[in-house]
Amino acid sequence: MGDIPLLSHEQALAQIPAQYREAKDAGSLFFYDSTVVVYIEEGISFQIRLCPALLKKPVMPLPHFDPTVKVVPQADPFAPPYVAALHVGDLKSADSESDSLAKAEYVVLLNKYSVVPHHFLVVTKEFKSQTTPLSPPDLVNMYLFLRAAMKAGQTLLGYYNCGDRSGASQAHKHVQFLPVGEDGPPIERIARAQQVEAPDRPFSIGALPFAHHIFRFPRSIYGQNPEQLEETLGQAFLALIDLTITTIRHQPSHPSGPPNYNMLMTLEHLYIVPRMKEAHVLVETGDAMSVNACGFAGMLLVKSEKELEAVKSEGVLNILKEVGMPQIDVRVCEPQQLEIDDA
Repeated sequence: MGDIPLLSHEQALAQIPAQYREAKDAGSLFFYDSTVVVYIEEGISFQIRLCPALLKKPVMPLPHFDPTVKVVPQADPFAPPYVAALHVGDLKSADSESDSLAKAEYVVLLNKYSVVPHHFLVVTKEFKSQTTPLSPPDLVNMYLFLRAAMKAGQTLLGYYNCGDRSGASQAHKHVQFLPVGEDGPPIERIARAQQVEAPDRPFSIGALPFAHHIFRFPRSIYGQNPEQLEETLGQAFLALIDLTITTIRHQPSHPSGPPNYNMLMTLEHLYIVPRMKEAHVLVETGDAMSVNACGFAGMLLVKSEKELEAVKSEGVLNILKEVGMPQIDVRVCEPQQLEIDDA
C-alpha cells in the first residue's frame, strides 16, 4: 500500500466523478451510450436501457464459480496490481476511527465497461468466491455507501449477484453500486408503497409473479453506527436468506449446488430474489438475454431495437419469472404478501 491513505466511504464517493472522467478520457474506461425506454406493464414502470454499442463490447472469458478452484491471478481482473485509472482507493474499515494505515479489506474500483456513468464496485482485497453469502462487514459497507450518497444529495442502488446463475460476470467477490433517480429503482417505488403490518417481518408483493423476499429497515437505521448496522443488516439478511432457501427447496426442478440469488439494497429495503437460470432466450430473436440484479430492480438492458420489441412482446414479468422462480404458497414461507394496489 505504500503511503496511500485509506479512504472513507464519503471520500471514495466524492472522488469518483473526477476519476471517472479522467479514466474515460485516458481510454482506461469504456462508456457505452444508451437511451432509457420506460415500458409500463401491470402498472409497473420498467426502465429498459437500449444500448446498441454493447454489440461491440469484447467477449469476456467465462468465470469459474467453483469455490474449490483456485483462480489464476492473471484471469482475475479484481486482483492486484490494479489499473491505476480504475482504482479509486482502498477502503477504510467501517468501524475505524483512525486515519492510520491499517490493512484494508476492500478496494473501490470503477466499472471498466460502463453503461451508466459513475458505476463502481467494492471488491474484497483477498480473493473470496462470488458464490458465498455477504458477511456482516460486506453489508455494513454497502449501507454506508448508500448513506454517504444520500448526504451528498445522490441516490445509489447497491446490489450483489451471487452465483453463476445470478448474472455475475466475475468469480471474485464484489458488490456493485449504480446511480439511480431520486425515487430509486422501479421495485423500490412499489415496495415503499406497501403498508407493512409487521415491520420486523419480511414481506413480498403478490402481484409480482417471481419469488422474492423483502425486508423494510427500521427508521432508526439512518442514525445507526457500524456496530448497530451490523446487527440490523445481519438480521435482515439472515431472515431473507432463510426464506430464500425454503423457496428453493420447494422448487423440484431447481439445479443442484449452492443457492443462486440476486440481492438489492436501498436505504429503506433489502431484497433477495432466488435464481433458476442466468439468461432468457428470446423467442422472436433467439438471443440469450442475461439478467442480473438490476433486472429485478426493474431495470433491464437490451442491445437492439429488435431485442427491445421482443422483450415487450414476451413481457418483462414473464422473463423475470423464468430466470427467477415462481412464487410459492405464502403459507410455506409465511412472509407478509401484499399487492401493488394496496398502496
